Amino acid sequence: MSTDNRIEIAIIGSGLIGTLLALGLLSIPNPTTDSNPTTLRMKVYEQSATTHELGAGIGFTTCARKCMTLMDARIAECVARVATHNGEAEDPDYCMRFVDGFRTYTGGDCWGTSKGGEGGGVDVRGIGGDRYPDRFEDNNNNRGGEDEGNGVHVSGKVYKLYAGPRGFEGCHRGQFLDEVMKLMPEGVVEYNKRVEGYEYLPSGRIQLRFSDGGRVECDLVLACDGIKSLIRTHLYPETKPQYTHQFAFRGLVPMSTAISKLGRYRALRQHMHCGPRAHVLHFPIAKQQLMNVVAFVQDPNDWTQSGMTAPARKSEVVDAFREWGPFVRAVIDLLPEELDKWAVFDTYDSPVPKYADGSVALVGDAAHASSPHHGAGAGMGVEDALALVTAIRRAREDVDRGVEVNGALEAAVRAYSRVRYERSQWLVRSSREVGWTYEWMDESIGADMDRAFADIKERSHRVWYFNVDAMVAEVERQYRWCLWN
Repeated sequence: MSTDNRIEIAIIGSGLIGTLLALGLLSIPNPTTDSNPTTLRMKVYEQSATTHELGAGIGFTTCARKCMTLMDARIAECVARVATHNGEAEDPDYCMRFVDGFRTYTGGDCWGTSKGGEGGGVDVRGIGGDRYPDRFEDNNNNRGGEDEGNGVHVSGKVYKLYAGPRGFEGCHRGQFLDEVMKLMPEGVVEYNKRVEGYEYLPSGRIQLRFSDGGRVECDLVLACDGIKSLIRTHLYPETKPQYTHQFAFRGLVPMSTAISKLGRYRALRQHMHCGPRAHVLHFPIAKQQLMNVVAFVQDPNDWTQSGMTAPARKSEVVDAFREWGPFVRAVIDLLPEELDKWAVFDTYDSPVPKYADGSVALVGDAAHASSPHHGAGAGMGVEDALALVTAIRRAREDVDRGVEVNGALEAAVRAYSRVRYERSQWLVRSSREVGWTYEWMDESIGADMDRAFADIKERSHRVWYFNVDAMVAEVERQYRWCLWN
């Protein structure tokens, strides 16, 4: 610890999780009874020239937003300001929808469901709250109406997964990070600071080395440097993210264009189209001004690009889905001629053994990078951040009581690792596995959409319905155990 009763914490990376973690730590109140209290001093080191987030859409569950509120209520308010409703803005739809995108729209059994509920399958022309208006234009009937789509015949089963009011709230990554950064005090983030390594000093403190030749000392390092984490490589050089042999074509479509082609009801609501060795997801973002389209395909080859993205052309996507149903082909037809494809990497095959070593901890994707198929990677990092804030708050209090700072901080990050490891590693595995379900690659499920939906529902509920208060209590209990063992 520095001589003026400060615990100095270095956060590596000013992406979403690093930023939220810093704000959570900055929100820990200073004691008012101690005449010379221990304070926390935060520095965030970002290798880029600006704070930025890759990708477009991001979603947060109710429990992720609760974690934000417990750290700093203003963070959850940022989500509300930039969130995009599923369905009509004045009448949000709280269901996720899953369909057979390969064979759907050729008929099928009709099941009913009540408004707002879930069902095993609903004919889109059937009864209940999930009925698609039977007003569309198709090549045979040429019927029109206010919700008409241009040449897309709609018929088949839709599986609704009810998430509850604001149960899974989506927004644009960049817009959310911009809002959150408005809360960051001046001078906390330093840009163009790429960490190249670190070492422990005889004092027990850590010295960080930067690519510009600079060096700084700190008491604790929290690595939020993402899937390519240098700190993880330093701690566990044998572990590295693996290519999942899957990539995603990503494109943004003006919502007005999507509505004219697909119809208002379908364009404004999230849909997951499942099929053989591929799937397509689309949902509204940017306050319903854009429709985000993500088309995943299996790749038998290795990823040879130096980065995780590569340019692509619309013709590649058209070719990949040429045998799919007419609705999916209509969605693909909306994509721009030039777009990007994103390689999907995760740590499924090479998990780290733990998230903390000494006074260094891995957080978010640096610890447990997952594929995006649960839409929960960022939310899992938010849970990490709350766990760390809880443990470090207790450590700071104990330092004021005379506990040696290195021991208190090491106990804090050990407690974080012990509590967070099982759930977050489950997410890495389940994200990969639910992707196989979407793409009919699970041999026990195959193309049976009834069984696929049951699997998706069970996994999704395990992500969504998490007891945040119990996690906080367990972090505190584990911190006490780690401090004295």
